[in-house]
Amino acid sequence: MWLSFYAMGFMIISMGLIHLSRTKITNKFLKILFAVIAYGLLIFSFFAMIYLVFNGPTGGA
Repeated sequence: MWLSFYAMGFMIISMGLIHLSRTKITNKFLKILFAVIAYGLLIFSFFAMIYLVFNGPTGGA
């Protein structure tokens, strides 16, 4: 359960970082740094959600 909350939070954070890197920041080094961090969080979130979907509740009692 907590992993899914972390993944959703990382998706929101990555969305904000991508927005910052594309529109607000003018320094090229910071743009690349923010984009790399954002895409890293997004990739981690993707794999966390894939793990959660395939290893979710099994329905057994």
